Formats: sequence, C-alpha cells, structure tokens
Amino acid sequence: MCQLLERVPDTSSSSSDSDSDSDSSGTSLSEDEAPGEARNGRRPTRGSSGEKENRGGRRAVRPGSGGPLLSWPLGPAPPPRPPQLERHVVRPPPRSPEPDTLPLAAGSDHPLPRAAWLRVFQHLGPRELCICMRVCRTWSRWCYDKRLWPRMDLSRRKSLTPPMLSGVVRRQPRALDLSWTGVSKKQLMWLLNRLQGLQELVLSGCSWLSVSALGSAPLPALRLLDLRWVEDVKDSQLRELLLPPPDTRPGQTESRGRLQGVAELRLAGLELTDASLRLLLRHAPQLSALDLSHCAHVGDPSVHLLTAPTSPLRETLVHLNLAGCHRLTDHCLPLFRRCPRLRRLDLRSCRQLSPEACARLAAAGPPGPFRCPEEKLLLKDS
Repeated sequence: MCQLLERVPDTSSSSSDSDSDSDSSGTSLSEDEAPGEARNGRRPTRGSSGEKENRGGRRAVRPGSGGPLLSWPLGPAPPPRPPQLERHVVRPPPRSPEPDTLPLAAGSDHPLPRAAWLRVFQHLGPRELCICMRVCRTWSRWCYDKRLWPRMDLSRRKSLTPPMLSGVVRRQPRALDLSWTGVSKKQLMWLLNRLQGLQELVLSGCSWLSVSALGSAPLPALRLLDLRWVEDVKDSQLRELLLPPPDTRPGQTESRGRLQGVAELRLAGLELTDASLRLLLRHAPQLSALDLSHCAHVGDPSVHLLTAPTSPLRETLVHLNLAGCHRLTDHCLPLFRRCPRLRRLDLRSCRQLSPEACARLAAAGPPGPFRCPEEKLLLKDS
C-alpha cells in the first residue's frame, strides 16, 4: 500500500516533466515519429487552426480545419508528349498486279491485255502517267509498274513529304535524283533501305548530315553515286563512307566496302586529299568514270597515284574529269599514257596546263591519238 502511494507522485512528476519538456520544446518531432504526433501520443497544441509545418517550410492544413488545402511541394511537371504520327508499311507492288484485263462498265473486259497497255504507257512521261492513274483503279495499279519509272527526279525541292517518299518506294526506280533538296538523314535512310534495286543515286548539293545515311544503308546494286558539291565533306567523312562497315559476327575476317561495285563516282568540288584517293583506290577498284573536277587539293601527286602500277584504276578508267584542278602542271600529262582504256580526259580550266602540252598529249595519246573539240578536252572515238 505504501509502495503504491509512493509511485503516484513519481508518475505525476514524470508526466509533468514530460509536459514541461514538450512545452519548452514547442511541437518538436523526433525523426522516428510520423508527422503530426508528439512523443507521448499527444498532438501539438500550437495554433488554433490545427496547422503544422512540413520539412519544406510550407504549411499543410488538416482536413476539416476550415482552411485551404495545400499540397506538398512537387517537382516540375513533365513536358507534354509529342503526338504520335501514324505509321504505314509501304511495300513494293507485286510484279504482276491483278487484274490482268481492264473491266468495262458493261461487265465485259477490254480486248487489250495488260501487257499491251503497259507498252502504250511506256511512251508517256511522268506527268501523263499521273493523269492516267486518275482514270480508274485498274489503270492506277498498272501505272505503278516499275518498268514505267526507270528514273525519278525530285531535284531542287525544298522539302520532301511522306506521300512523296511512299510514292518513290512503290515505283521502285533504278535511278533517283535528290540533288539540291532538303532531304533529311532519316528520310534518306528510310528510302535506301526500301530501294534495294537502286542503281543510280544523285545527292549533289545536299548536306553531309543527310548523305551520312549512306554509311548505314546497304546498296548492293548501286553503280553510280553523285556527291558533287556536298557540304562539309573532308577526308574524315570520305573515310567513313569508303571503309567497309564493321562486322562483329564471329568468323568474319573479310568485309566488303560500300562502294565496291560502283562504276561511276562524282566527287566534284570536295576537299579531298591524296589520303582519300588512296582509300578510293583500295575500296572502289571497279571505277570506270571518276569526276574530281574543281577539287582544290588535286595535283600532280594525285595523278601519279591514279596511274601508278599498283593502282587498279589504271586498267579500268575510261572517263576522267580533272577540270578546274589548278595544281596540275605539264609534268603530269605523260602519266596519262599509262591508262590504255582512257577515252575522255577533261583538263579545261586548269591554269598551269599549257595548250601546247595538251596538244602534244592528244597527238601521242595512250595507244591512239585523241581529238580536241575544245581546248584541253581530249576525246577518243571508241
């Protein structure tokens, strides 16, 4: 009994001590307690509206207190997602699209078969073919035949729209001209991956950012590549284009360059040096026509590389254009006699070449003499 009476003052004193501690420390919270609870389970009495302060310094009001409800501070809102564009799979048309005959309104078929109609369509140009495609659905399908579109010219267009690109893929041309257009790298890569039969590609006047798509697109049938006056092309860019793609498959020790099968290459106006020419001789050995006109770094050493005994182009070159190469001198002219198959040599606008030296080369020539329809232009009849 005495022990119980002795414990009562201890409890009250401890509770009073805890109250005094809580009053002296305000509504301080320990790290292990949830927000809004005191050490002894009591809620803080600071303020009559039931507000509390969070760690960020902003006050949050309990529900039912009558004050505005403030949320905790949040981070910046994520940017809105861009609208998703529709994706369409574009495949080449079949080789023999149906129907094989032209149905008439009366229910019968036209006596002319599809092959005869295609022979008629082959005499029409692109504009006339587009008009014929509006006549009926059958003509529209027939006019997509790739034999009617051996070449498509989209040059000097400011922008290429998705319907244009889809139309090119459906027609499957053998030659495509995109010179001086605003084609992007993504658009060009999309086209090249779907034009496996492309033989001629003209990209003159485009930016290297777009042309760099050639480094990631296979072009097994390519025979002509035109890169004249492409912007920002130097040795490093040409090296990226000429070197074969890396092959990480096990057991693959030999790789084929991207331009191994190219027969005509046009590089007029580019800042290429002899280092690029060495790569060209190694990775494009089947060139028969080479255009190096207006290349400021091409000189006598470049001609020596092209006509050296170890050069594969020595036996394959038929057309060589060196017009506007101001570093060429008369000393390089005898080197052209090493090329027995040379039929056209353009040396116009070469300031350091004398007309007399060019006339002597034309008279002697590689195996036979040349004729000169213009000054410093040497031609040989095949």
